[in-house]
Amino acid sequence: AQTIGFDIIGGKNKVSFPFESYNNLIVVPVILNHRMPLRFVLDTGVRTSILTDRTFSDILNISYARKIPLVGADGDREIVAYVANGISLKLPGVVGQGQALLVLEEDYLQLKNYLGTEVHGILGYELFNRFIVEIDYESRILTLHEPYSYKPKRKRTVIHLEVQDTKPYIHTNFQLQDGTTINAKLMLDTGASHSLLLDMDSHPELKLPEKVVRANLGRGLGGDINGYIGRIRSIEFGKYSFDNVITSWPDRGSFANILRRTGRQGTLGGGLLSRFTVVIDYFNGNLYYRKNRNFNNQFEFDMSGIEIRATGQKLNHFIISQLRKDSPATKVDLQLGDEIVAINGHLTKELTLGEVNSFFRSREGRKIRLELLRDDQKIVRKIRLERAI
Repeated sequence: AQTIGFDIIGGKNKVSFPFESYNNLIVVPVILNHRMPLRFVLDTGVRTSILTDRTFSDILNISYARKIPLVGADGDREIVAYVANGISLKLPGVVGQGQALLVLEEDYLQLKNYLGTEVHGILGYELFNRFIVEIDYESRILTLHEPYSYKPKRKRTVIHLEVQDTKPYIHTNFQLQDGTTINAKLMLDTGASHSLLLDMDSHPELKLPEKVVRANLGRGLGGDINGYIGRIRSIEFGKYSFDNVITSWPDRGSFANILRRTGRQGTLGGGLLSRFTVVIDYFNGNLYYRKNRNFNNQFEFDMSGIEIRATGQKLNHFIISQLRKDSPATKVDLQLGDEIVAINGHLTKELTLGEVNSFFRSREGRKIRLELLRDDQKIVRKIRLERAI
């Protein structure tokens, strides 16, 4: 009989393998049904594994048990998905048999365009519920431990972890810019790029900082999630405290149903978690952490006003998809649809999306020279970076 669930091949106590990191997200290699090599994001916020495009499952002639409608993150748009059962998902040294897989009708998430690399799915609760998961963000090594054999290292400090309806939560304090201190329940979200997301509907004392900018905060099943970006004064993470943390504030109502159901005030994402090696232990309700070399990095936000998407077969064509009002970008006649072909003399086709974006977060006052393609004509624009928040 086929075993259901994930197991380490060869009966070992643990297995380690490298992952790739894009915009603070963890991307791991996955082989679907022993035949198709794909790449999945590791996401504590997902209950059932997701294949983001039906094309791949159709190639393998995977049959679907049923078709289901899903409601997008905006609570409005209806998404079509299929449930496939008895699926095999193999990671380096680990195989999961008899898995359920949610297959999206089409690529609603467009992860590859926002991360600048091919991503085909999302892996979540089934892995965290089976292993104690160690994420070394600095060395980019993922280690899966058999729960019965894991012994935490002595130097590791611990935060209590509460697992509720397949999701992990911590309780911590943060302080708003006006000095208001709030004790918050936050979901630990390895599938989010941001450092911190807070929802204004979730607590009577939560309010936007005075200095904010409108922004696209990310993408969910319902499309773009819009809101504001600002800073809070500080947040505690175990024995540490971080100041002036960049914080996302989604538009009111974006997550209202989720918040009512979970009682959470927001999510803690990869922008903060990536400053540590973390061990996520659902079995004993523990989050172990040890700071790494990213710990003291400044929390910075885009200073150009430009948002770009990666397109093309190699995802090395960078198209301006949004321009922030009253930003350096809008002072020099940049337009939606312009393609950035060079930045400060560097050809963008030789850069990743993350490397291009790092120019725009680098240093206030820095001059950026952009070579652009517009209607098959090359043009040059120069901007000076300004810190918006």
